[in-house]
Amino acid sequence: MSLGKRGREKQESIWIEAASLAASGGHPFYERLNRILDSRGFDAFAEEACRVFYSTTGRPGLAPGIYFRLLLVGYFEGMDSERGMAWRSADSLALRRFLGYALDEATPDHTTISRTRRLIDVETHRAVFGWVLQVLAEEGLLKGNTVAIDGSTLEANAALRSIVHRVTGEAYNEFLKRLATESGIETPTREELAKLDRKRPRKGSNEEWESPQDPDARIVKMKDGRTHLAHKAEHAVDLETGAVVAVVLHAASAGDTQTSPTRCARPERTSAVQPRQRRIRRSVPRDRPRWFWTRAITATKFC
Repeated sequence: MSLGKRGREKQESIWIEAASLAASGGHPFYERLNRILDSRGFDAFAEEACRVFYSTTGRPGLAPGIYFRLLLVGYFEGMDSERGMAWRSADSLALRRFLGYALDEATPDHTTISRTRRLIDVETHRAVFGWVLQVLAEEGLLKGNTVAIDGSTLEANAALRSIVHRVTGEAYNEFLKRLATESGIETPTREELAKLDRKRPRKGSNEEWESPQDPDARIVKMKDGRTHLAHKAEHAVDLETGAVVAVVLHAASAGDTQTSPTRCARPERTSAVQPRQRRIRRSVPRDRPRWFWTRAITATKFC
């Protein structure tokens, strides 16, 4: 056998027969998942739930059933970005089959996924999330006996330098310049403003400052020591099956003792399973990676 070499330049064919295209037998997990979704009428349920967000005229948009399948792909594949979901779906033959796209069809790009996500409100996402939990319970994949709760601080899509004062509406630099002028410095330099800012107490107070782009974001110090605008997502997981039973979004400045009563009350969705005893664990077992329940679901804000 001679040494094979990868060709750098190849002449692309003008016409390709459909029968000669590569085919995939599908992934067993996604094939089984599709059979369950089809048998339960998931596409009809999703289309009816999202009907109010679409008009009766114009070019057909991304089907709700495909959109929510893309979120499932992002969750199962461990991707938290719409670009990653779009690339993975276009690249994988098994995922193309799961979504219902042939090789000669273009899969949704990230702008289409993002536009659809902004089109559908949070309540509809929550309704689909509850539908999935109901199916899990009926299939015996949700026990509800032991629930673990984990909180993750997620950086907000807003710049810290864009914060404004809640009362005056001033930007941070404008606020510092006004303080410098009131203290007798007519034309303060950047070094003087930085020195003034270091001496000022509670300079990053969430009671005084907010982001106009994301009012729900809070100023917090991340685990790496940097200060950012962020949110706090908490997830309740059935430890026996690994199913996410509740996702709650809190202010990033809220501590665990403040959110514990709320998050412990959220897994009421598992009541349909009739658990014998529900135990709440405050931490996540070490054998489960953090991204297991902090990726795609938090991106859609199932709160």
